[in-house]
Amino acid sequence: MGAWDSDPFGNDNACDWVYEAEQATDLSFIAKTIENIHEQGGDDLEGAEEAIAAADTLARLKGNFYVRNAYTESIDEWVAKHPITPPQGLLDSAIRAIDRILTPPSEPLEIWKNSTEFAKWKKHLTDLQDRLR
Repeated sequence: MGAWDSDPFGNDNACDWVYEAEQATDLSFIAKTIENIHEQGGDDLEGAEEAIAAADTLARLKGNFYVRNAYTESIDEWVAKHPITPPQGLLDSAIRAIDRILTPPSEPLEIWKNSTEFAKWKKHLTDLQDRLR
């Protein structure tokens, strides 16, 4: 995981995900990214960083922005061009995906637990859940 910050777009995978998301014209790519977490067994949770970015994008579509910086500029532009109201079912799915990432067994959780930024990362995720509600 190439992470430089604990916020939702503070890692390589989330930034790479944005490049693909920019091509979307609806919420299907976001939904697929989030569903990927629900479909996995085990603790690897491949795509967790992307699912967090997808969930954050849904919160932005609701008008609940968090950090705005150079890493979010593209997704903020996408949100402005696509004023889509996320359906409640997708918002609920995103909240559950974050719960899954925060619940053992979860490799992302274990990686962050070994970091000095764990409390900050976890707060970003619980705040994101609040922004999705």
